Formats: sequence, C-alpha cells, structure tokens
Amino acid sequence: MVAAVPVLPELTPAARRVLDAASVLFYERGIHAVGVDTIAESAGVTKKTLYDRFGSKEQLVVTYLQARDARWRDHVATHLEQHPEPGVDRVLAIFDASISWSDENSPKGCSAINARAEIGDGHDGHPVFPEVARQKTWLLETLTELCGEAGIADPGHTARLLMLLYEGAIVTVGMETFPHPFELARDAARDVLALRSTERS
Repeated sequence: MVAAVPVLPELTPAARRVLDAASVLFYERGIHAVGVDTIAESAGVTKKTLYDRFGSKEQLVVTYLQARDARWRDHVATHLEQHPEPGVDRVLAIFDASISWSDENSPKGCSAINARAEIGDGHDGHPVFPEVARQKTWLLETLTELCGEAGIADPGHTARLLMLLYEGAIVTVGMETFPHPFELARDAARDVLALRSTERS
C-alpha cells in the first residue's frame, strides 16, 4: 500500500502564521534571500516567537518542505482514489496529479529541488538534505509499488524511468523551457508502461 500522508505536529496560531508566511517567501524568493526578520514581519510576530516555535531558520525550512510535501501527498492520494484498481491508469495518476498541481502550486518548479540547490553538497549536516531525499525516495517507492501492482515488467527499473520523466518535467516547469511539460511526460510515461507491459506478457 502506498505510504500514508505524513502527519505534521499541531501548530499554534502564531506558528501557523509564521509557517504560512515562510512558505510563500521561501518559494517565491528563495531560502537564502529571506531572513527571519522578513518572515517575522510578514507573519506579524516577533523573532522570539519564530525561534520559540521552530528553534531555528533551518528547522522552519524543513517544516515548510514537510508541509508542502503533505499537501502534495494528499493531492496524489485524491488522484489515486479515482483509479482504485491496479493498472496503467493508476500509475499515470501520479502524472495527472502533477498536471493539476503544477500551475497553482509549483510555477517555479519543485520546492524540494529548489531548496536542495541552495544548500551544500549534502554532507555538511544541513537538515534540508535528508528531508529532500526522503521526499524523492517516497515518490520512487510509490511509483515502484504502483508499477508492481500493475504487473509491469521489472517495476523498480520502470519506476526509475518514470521518475526521470517526472523530475525532468518539474525542472522544465521551473525553467519555462517549453509549455505543458507534464502532459508530454505523461504521454512518454504511457508509452514506457505500454512497452513494459508487453515485455511482461
């Protein structure tokens, strides 16, 4: 079964205002470009309140990523519910979810990828790296599970191919290289799944 949506800790009203303000600012301007003074002012709280609720800017960034991830997983779950039976359409529901999510929620591309690009090499102990890795691992495991349920040949390998299509599409969204990349990625994913289904039979 596809992993459940992660449950975030309860937030006080002030903490929710901080997280909401930070989420907009981090995504629109970038993590390094936004200081805690700007976040606190936008949220209508003091810096002390921000630190009392989140401990550090780094933890606030992680919580921002987790909150977006929880919303994304809930969005994916809604699309999977529309295709309850195993099969190609259920696998493609990931791309359908991406299409409907992208315009409203990710016009600048993936928040996890963007955050990863702003930190070090991933070996400096920054808490963003494991959070981003966790999110991408979840997506790959979800695709692998869905491919396996659909009877696709070598579901792990097929899922990696689909992951490349997905990641390429979301980077293209952020770069604005050409319009509607997720629609094209979905078409390519359908072709891959058709081929792999033939190999299985």
